[in-house]
Amino acid sequence: MQQVEIREWWLWGFAVTVTLGLTAGIVSLTFPGNHLLQNSEWLDLKEWVRGLACLVLLFDIYTVYQHLQLQRIRRELTERNQLFEIITENAADMIAVIDSSGNRLYNSSAYLKVLGYSPEELKLSSSVEQIHPEDQQRVLEAADKARITGRGERLEYRMRHKDGTWRVLESVATAIQNEEGPTERLVIVNRDITERKRAEESLAHNALHDALTNLPNRTLFLDRVRHALALSQRHTGYKFAVLFIDLDEFKVFNDSLGHAAGDVLLVQISRRLTISIRGVDTIARSGPMQGTNTFASEESLARLGGDEFTILLEDIRDCGDAIRVAERIQERLSIPFVVEGQNIVTTASIGIAFCAASYANSEDLVRDAEIAMYRAKREGKARCQVFDNAMHTLAVKRLRLETDLRRALELGEFRVHYQPIVSLHTGMIAGFEALTRWQRPEGILAPIEFIAVAEEIGLIIPMNRQLLREACQHLRSWQSEFPSCPPLTMSVNITSREFAQPDLASEIGKALEETGVDPGCVQLEIVERIAMGDAEKSGHVLSRLKALGVRLSIDDFGTGYSSLSRLRRIPVDTLKIDRAFISSINSDPESREIVRIIIMLAHNLGLKVVAEGTETQEHINLLKQLNCEMAQGYFFSRPADDQAMLRLLASNRIARAASVGG
Repeated sequence: MQQVEIREWWLWGFAVTVTLGLTAGIVSLTFPGNHLLQNSEWLDLKEWVRGLACLVLLFDIYTVYQHLQLQRIRRELTERNQLFEIITENAADMIAVIDSSGNRLYNSSAYLKVLGYSPEELKLSSSVEQIHPEDQQRVLEAADKARITGRGERLEYRMRHKDGTWRVLESVATAIQNEEGPTERLVIVNRDITERKRAEESLAHNALHDALTNLPNRTLFLDRVRHALALSQRHTGYKFAVLFIDLDEFKVFNDSLGHAAGDVLLVQISRRLTISIRGVDTIARSGPMQGTNTFASEESLARLGGDEFTILLEDIRDCGDAIRVAERIQERLSIPFVVEGQNIVTTASIGIAFCAASYANSEDLVRDAEIAMYRAKREGKARCQVFDNAMHTLAVKRLRLETDLRRALELGEFRVHYQPIVSLHTGMIAGFEALTRWQRPEGILAPIEFIAVAEEIGLIIPMNRQLLREACQHLRSWQSEFPSCPPLTMSVNITSREFAQPDLASEIGKALEETGVDPGCVQLEIVERIAMGDAEKSGHVLSRLKALGVRLSIDDFGTGYSSLSRLRRIPVDTLKIDRAFISSINSDPESREIVRIIIMLAHNLGLKVVAEGTETQEHINLLKQLNCEMAQGYFFSRPADDQAMLRLLASNRIARAASVGG
């Protein structure tokens, strides 16, 4: 518009000048004495006047042209202004113009849509009035920098909505300079990025928190432990500990009531743990006491996954503080939870790792707390253990054992050994129990060294599948070579891990079919606590196994506090008396009486009895007096490979022939 105004002033000034000149020329013709001009001079004057008229005509034409040009420029400016208004009024971004003093000169209507303020309301306030107090200084500094340099930088700050909430804006300022150079105005374009920031914060939160409980996850917890470790290295008086909490038998609950109920329980546990480490439930600090265990809590609770939780106890005095917190947590968790209308009682095993100068990273602390937790589980669960270096040595040994077990399964290092089961009435071999042995390069490893670990890590399942097939193949071969009436039998142990497998019956059925052995000659041994634990579940599994035609035996009977009424209802054929009673049958009257009652009970229920652990002739004589049908133990043979059993069967046949001949 300034260009148009200059051009108009110049045009009208020129018009006035030309008009004055023409007027003066014409007026001069009227001066006295002009009539004295000769005719030729009048003619020249006429030509001059004509020329002057042409000039006036040209000037008029030029004036009209300039006027048309001015009209065109005005139309273009009007169109540009309209386009600018359309763009600014409909743009999602908020556009503002402020002067060098920070006064608002213009605010687009987007401010009303985004922040609820009309342009009139904004004009009545300063440009920083709605900006968050903590961000005002940064905004003012950015505006000053834009005025000085002529370029604005991208800036994020918070601005108050008319309803009192805060929105996050992304802003860029552009300087408008006057002809002399200094900036006289700033054009600021603001974009509402509140939802984007929320999404970014949500992603960041989810990356560091557990989705189910909203507790910190392993990544965030390790970072907090890392900070605590760095602090302890800078300040020798600063002590902390890591607690590793694992629920006992959570898998049983999860499998029984379902994963949805398991998730509900985990959420309730996380809330109770959170409450347990707040306020009066925190431990004593090294600061001045305000009362018994009443100090500000700086602990960090996290869920690492599954039923595993960790707690970071900071600024404690000694390991005793951590132990007291662990015991308090166990007390709180022992209070029943209500899940789907049922009271659920749970316990937890807790491992504690106390900070020490030897720790180089947070992962080692958490690892050692977990090792201590596993020690607590192995010692009976529902207790806490403090990590020591001996545990680390055992953990390394166990890890090596797990690795070796997996490699042994791949290399086929597991062997099947057999121990004969002898009829006490005839003295002949009635069958065998198949047992797994590990043939290592340095020698055979006893089951006690690896079976428990194999079951924990799940390797027991493929190991026992292999054992069952090989044992059935040998049984069929021995039955063919050494026929008897009744035929030889084969007993195979079923572990708790196998018993929980839904495909147990079908897998055993496949093995029987592949080997062609008579199912009635196969006896599956299940320890008492599994067979008689959950009546409904075990009864269902035992019924499916019984449907295969196999025989069922309760192993280690007498040690699991069985219910006699439940024993009457489950489809078993044999009871195996635990070796603990047999070993002392000749010296302990109570053991002898227990054995007598078990045998009598079994016979009353129509069951057969096998006594395990028979080692002396006196054991045999007492068992015969008590009418026990069968026995196995070192008195007859130690477990040995199939070749040794072949020799034993051959000698047994010779003995039978001799007894018949005699």
